[in-house]
Formats: sequence, structure tokens, C-alpha cells
Amino acid sequence: MHENEISNIIIRAAIEIHKTLGPGLLESVYESTLEYKLKKLGLNVKKQVALPVIFEEIKLDAGYRIDLLIENKVIIEIKSVETVLPVHKAQTLTYLKLSELKLALLINFNVPLLKDGIKRFVNNL
Repeated sequence: MHENEISNIIIRAAIEIHKTLGPGLLESVYESTLEYKLKKLGLNVKKQVALPVIFEEIKLDAGYRIDLLIENKVIIEIKSVETVLPVHKAQTLTYLKLSELKLALLINFNVPLLKDGIKRFVNNL
């Protein structure tokens, strides 16, 4: 399955969850419900995937974690914040580069309309 197809499934599932639960809950609630929903839809979902930092010959297990990794192709970074800050965008973009994957979604569930809380990042490798 192509990254765009996967992202469409993710976005539909996230919108369904947001319509049901609404904004204002903890990130962990949205992470767990999205993990559940995507697995129910038949996708391979990994939660809290360790992401080491590799610099030259050293590998640093610095404690960075991808919230959800879908089909080993798409990163989902989940937030439940009043405002997505530049640091959240930078974090997502850095995870994308470190993982050498092509697509990441930053989803902020703490918005009235979820479509306004979704940011898409593409790594042009």
C-alpha cells in the first residue's frame, strides 16, 4: 500500500475518533484509540517506536519515540495542545528525517475541526 493510501485511512480514522470523543483529552487517549482503530482496519501499527540518533559512527539511544508507525511507512505524531508550535513541527520533521521514511502526519486533536489540526510532512529523501 502506498503512503498516500495509508494517510487517507489514518485521516478518516482520526476524524471518526475526533467526532466521537471530541477535543480536550490526553494525547495518550487519542494515541490508543487511533492505534486500536487502525489495527481494526487491518493496518500494521507499532506504538512508541524507539528512534535512535545516529551520528557518524555512534548510535545514541536518546529516548526519542515515534507515537505510531503505520505499515512501517507513515509516522504519526499525536498532540493535544492549544496551539501547534514550531517545535512540534520541527520534532515531526526530524523524526521523519531520522527514520528515512517519506511521510509523517502531525495530528493535533485539541481543535474544533480535526482537518485544521492535521499537518502533513514529506521527506524528499
